[in-house]
Amino acid sequence: MPAVHREVELKYAADDDLELPSLVELVADAAGASSPGGVPLADGVAAEHRLEAVYFDTADLRLAAAGLTLRRRSGGEDAGWHLKLPAGTATRTEIRLPPGRVPPGRTPRAVPDQLQSMVWARTLGRPLQPVARITTERTLRRLSDPTGQVLVEVADDRVTAQRLTSHDGTGDVVSAPIRWREIEVELGDGAGDLVEALDARLRHRGLRTAAGSKLAHVLDDARPGPRTGGKADTRRRWTAKSGAGEVVLAHIREQVAQVQAQDLPVRLDAPDAVHKMRVATRRLRSALSTFTPLFDPDVVRPLRTELKWLAGELGAARDAEVMRDRVRTAVDAQSAALPTRAGADAAQGELDTAYRTAHDRVLTELDGDRYHQVLTALQQLVEQPPLRKPAKAPAGRALPPLVERSYDRVRRIVDQARALPAGAERDELLHDARKAAKQARYAGESVAIVFGKDAATFAAAMEAVQEALGEHQDSALTRERLHALALHSPSTEVAFLYGRLHAQEEARAQHTQQRFDAAWKAAGRKSVRRWLR
Repeated sequence: MPAVHREVELKYAADDDLELPSLVELVADAAGASSPGGVPLADGVAAEHRLEAVYFDTADLRLAAAGLTLRRRSGGEDAGWHLKLPAGTATRTEIRLPPGRVPPGRTPRAVPDQLQSMVWARTLGRPLQPVARITTERTLRRLSDPTGQVLVEVADDRVTAQRLTSHDGTGDVVSAPIRWREIEVELGDGAGDLVEALDARLRHRGLRTAAGSKLAHVLDDARPGPRTGGKADTRRRWTAKSGAGEVVLAHIREQVAQVQAQDLPVRLDAPDAVHKMRVATRRLRSALSTFTPLFDPDVVRPLRTELKWLAGELGAARDAEVMRDRVRTAVDAQSAALPTRAGADAAQGELDTAYRTAHDRVLTELDGDRYHQVLTALQQLVEQPPLRKPAKAPAGRALPPLVERSYDRVRRIVDQARALPAGAERDELLHDARKAAKQARYAGESVAIVFGKDAATFAAAMEAVQEALGEHQDSALTRERLHALALHSPSTEVAFLYGRLHAQEEARAQHTQQRFDAAWKAAGRKSVRRWLR
């Protein structure tokens, strides 16, 4: 299994003659005190290393375009394969694997299969090849507290780099060496709150924020990988006169980019990653369904089927996660009533196992051919959109009727549900109404770039309906789960607790019904749907 390392790192360009200040003085300045917590600190040169790194990407630099860095590095304290991905401002997540064996003086060629799988959503199976070689002469200084905990680590790097290209399996230099000096400051666990102040002090002393990574410096303005359209399309001003198909495609491109962006976080079990990927998948399927007349049905119909499959696989993990967290919260709120936590902990362990099993299944599917075919089909959709003649019609005329049709479907289902007494059949219809309301919400959001506040108001009204019905559905599923836990509880006391939680969920279900009634009444106002006429 790969090791996952999260680092908070600041990067600076520096002149050759710049003298770095004392780390004790630097941190004290940033902390506004003699030292963090008033404890004595130790500053000194920890090591000197020669680092040799070969960077890999596709021929058209798809990883670089996505902000990913893949390298094999020798020398130093963390030699091996590294895959870096952004995790926020000045923060990156690094996935590490052992270096494997490469003969001295030879350029590594084969990227480990595990790393190839992790970046498949970006490469779409295209071969990874050496694109740069970077040699770094590094002087490493560390600031530690009396316990030995590293607060700040500063790498003073003298860098020599060359572009590479592959011909017949060999790595050929295609650029003259370039050289520069760079300072990397990595913060330890005890200094994460000093990021902004430390950055200000370093720049005050003559350092300049580095423009990108070492690899970006080498690649410079090299041709980026394929564009999914998110950033470029958001800069374009869409109007009611724009082609209906192009407006919808702008939304579709954003969702394809989101699916690709969440692939790695899902693999790393990052918080909310499964949910985000699932939502993007559902938005894609919803757009292809709502705006079907704009697309070639022979292309989008099978893709909708595959997106439904993918959303289902992600949904199993997401539902298990929601159930685990919902029951945990309910149990914790009632923990005072428990004579012992043993039964509740056992139940929680069961829910944790259910989530882990569902997530493991997702990981298996992400490495499968079916998922790879979905990613390939999505890329083809945005690069070669199968638009029909109606897609050329002005958005102001063509799109509102299609959004209104999505609302009419919600209304029909709600009317059917309200005609039934409380029970399983009515709950099933309300579940269908929830899904239809979600599709109507997505439809409104997808055209807000043209219809602005009107579309946003409609989408918000449908979201309120969706959330009220979603809470109703979640409560029903939670009651079923609590009932099953009570039947298998280790004691009458724990069973009684689950019974109390079940009663609370029943009361919550009554409240969600009131929420739904209010949300549905608000969504039915003429002012919400006037732009659809």
